[in-house]
Amino acid sequence: MALIDALFKTLIEQGGSDLHLSEGQPPKIRVHGEVTPIRDAVLTHQEMHDMLSEIAGPHRWERYEQRGDLDFAYEMDSTSRFRCNFLKQVNGYGAVFRIIPTEIKTLDQLGVPPVIRTFAHYKGGLVLVTGPTGSGKSTTLAAIIDYINSTMNKHIVTIEEPIEFVHQNKKSIITQREVPENTPSFSRGLKAALREDADIILVGEMRDLETISLALTAAETGLLVFGTLHTNNATKTVDRLIDVFPADQQQQVRTMLSASLRGVIAQLLMKRCDKPGRIAVNEILVANPAVSAIIREGATQKLPDVIVAGKGEGMQFMDDSIMKNLKAGIVSGHEAYMKAIDKSRFQEYIKN
Repeated sequence: MALIDALFKTLIEQGGSDLHLSEGQPPKIRVHGEVTPIRDAVLTHQEMHDMLSEIAGPHRWERYEQRGDLDFAYEMDSTSRFRCNFLKQVNGYGAVFRIIPTEIKTLDQLGVPPVIRTFAHYKGGLVLVTGPTGSGKSTTLAAIIDYINSTMNKHIVTIEEPIEFVHQNKKSIITQREVPENTPSFSRGLKAALREDADIILVGEMRDLETISLALTAAETGLLVFGTLHTNNATKTVDRLIDVFPADQQQQVRTMLSASLRGVIAQLLMKRCDKPGRIAVNEILVANPAVSAIIREGATQKLPDVIVAGKGEGMQFMDDSIMKNLKAGIVSGHEAYMKAIDKSRFQEYIKN
């Protein structure tokens, strides 16, 4: 048993999602969005060194000491996996651990809009799942991959940093590759996937020009590509993808994206007020001829009008999804106001 396992057990017993360790501070856990300390004594340099180096192992520890950052996954036992991020901070060592559920929830269990299932049936193209860190993007993507794995005969290649959900082969073959353990970068992994007879590629993070460019090329050549971005609505997602490229390439990228984009699922997690826990809310853009034309023209400010007109196709605004949960008594007026994009719509629901 590793030294850190005692803290992980406390996290699990208290129903928390994250463990925060920072030299010079007491250990803290996040439970339903709130961060609280779990003891009074602060973490010393030696204690941090012993706990972190033990689970990292010598090879990773050396990399962390050189670079000051490290991402990997740690399995405490067959039912407990953690996504680990080591960092250096002003007082010394630091680390944040996110608990990864070992059971992959289905799309039905997550309660996501039914249209999300249709994205799994596309023969090719790009589907983006977006949202801030900790908004459940990985959970939603794992459910989509599991749905494909359970119902179709495909070869799915995932490129992740680190691997969070471990998929067992069902009807499909799943090849999971971790950055930098199995492939040096997302772009290198994506380039290799084009030669690995894949039908579907999951790119854990589309954070640089080369990765985004390769993902667009793969989507254009008939592969179904799922990717994630840290944006909070459909319009910002399209803008972010295009803005990554130099100005002289942007028109060509608009043309590629207009042909290959299939949909955007933006997601936020909201604190429930009816019972402990959190609920996901989504904005959904389904690419249709109007969306393609808007992207090609570079007129993304018109996308909200298309979402309004596309309700019959399953499209919806983030704020409408928030309002629905507010009216149903699932989230509070304050929580709705804080998470909303257009705050004025929710002004009247804030308690004085």
